[in-house]
Amino acid sequence: MEMVTHHGRTTAYRVADRGGEGRPLLCVHGSGGTHEVWKAQLGRLASRRPVAALDLSGHGDSEDFDADAGWESISAYADDVLAVARETDAGVLVGNSLGGAVAMRLAAERDHDLDGLVLAGTGAKLPVLADLLEWLDGDFDRAVEFLHEPDRLFHDADPRYRRLSMAAMERVGRRVTSRDFRTCHEFDLRDRLDRISVPTLALAGEHDRLTPPEYHEYLAEEIPDCEYREIPDAAHLAMLETPEAFNDAVRSFLDEKGV
Repeated sequence: MEMVTHHGRTTAYRVADRGGEGRPLLCVHGSGGTHEVWKAQLGRLASRRPVAALDLSGHGDSEDFDADAGWESISAYADDVLAVARETDAGVLVGNSLGGAVAMRLAAERDHDLDGLVLAGTGAKLPVLADLLEWLDGDFDRAVEFLHEPDRLFHDADPRYRRLSMAAMERVGRRVTSRDFRTCHEFDLRDRLDRISVPTLALAGEHDRLTPPEYHEYLAEEIPDCEYREIPDAAHLAMLETPEAFNDAVRSFLDEKGV
């Protein structure tokens, strides 16, 4: 892992470069995750162009911050992404769920020369089920089980992926995972989507019940240069569950847009 220091903390990230050309893609994970959710992109997209993936603050190998859930946390996460983007000269942000919210916030409000966005398993507003918020604070095991039921994080993935995902969320822990979901619950960028000025791909898993396809169709309608695509046989973590289809969609988008 490589490290960049900013705002008094250190953010960890990994870069894979297998001879690809162009500015790197920078992949941003979702709630309770780490950079490891992008292993199929680090392994397979890196022959197309360099790929980086970071651990947001408090996740994986990155130091944490002291901030409340909501605006303060998503701003701090945007600081993480911007620091790594500047360090790696990343041109395209690929964000999943909370990571997509952070990417949109950065594209709409921060000063960084972006070439494009890929928004996967996310939305302009990310309401969270009240029961899930309660379980995250009081019965974390129940929350983790709920998220790993069919058509939430996964549609019909290899059970090994489900076990690995559950273990990863447990390592991130209740406090940070709860902060992530509460930050999602307060997120709403609907009135600022028109500020996103770069080519954007809204990429939905066909069976995703956490951020369903209609969330992505809305992004395609409201972001000035945005197209919608759907990944069959996948749910929220399509990049992990159906990596070939996910990577093909990203490659096709980059080629069509000349990004």
